Amino acid sequence: MKVIVFGATGTIGKRAVQKMLEEGHEVTAFARKPEKLAFSAPNLKLHEGDATSSASVASAIKGQDAVVVTLGSGMSRKSTIRSTGTLNVIQGMQEHGVERLICQSTLGAHESWSNLNFFWKRIMFGMLLRPVFLDHELQESLVRASGLNWTLVRPGAFTDAPASSTFKEGFSAAERNLKLKISRSDVANFLARQLSDRKYLHRAVSISN
Repeated sequence: MKVIVFGATGTIGKRAVQKMLEEGHEVTAFARKPEKLAFSAPNLKLHEGDATSSASVASAIKGQDAVVVTLGSGMSRKSTIRSTGTLNVIQGMQEHGVERLICQSTLGAHESWSNLNFFWKRIMFGMLLRPVFLDHELQESLVRASGLNWTLVRPGAFTDAPASSTFKEGFSAAERNLKLKISRSDVANFLARQLSDRKYLHRAVSISN
């Protein structure tokens, strides 16, 4: 499958690119500085571009079979790259007839808010990361309204632990017995799995330990 990853040099995107390559996919890594991946592979194509540019995004999507969005704002708490970039991705997919969209969001968005504890509700997403959280919610709303074959992936807080595959997935908003953490490798592997697994088609799926 031909797959393009937006946000390919981020901590999740980079791992997702590697996993997809391991599984035999042809991967295009889209980023402002794709050389930051610092590795190469026969089935890897680097595409330099800006996710806030609709023309740049659309041209990169042409000819792809699926799109994976792992856009992040780094240390910025005010960036709208997730919603802006995702809207450009959606429009580019609609323009070129690409239907499969896998988008990384966050645990706590929309109905999964009730999965969070006091710290995440009131301190992190309630105050410190409020703009980031709202941008995730807008991003999800855009994906749901896209008319595409989408899957939203909502991970808990990232850790650098090795992949374990012991995390919980697809749990309801009533689930309370959560550590609210998951390894970056587990998130990347789960994103890659969605390319062949349609279990969560047209669903927002939460994943966390």
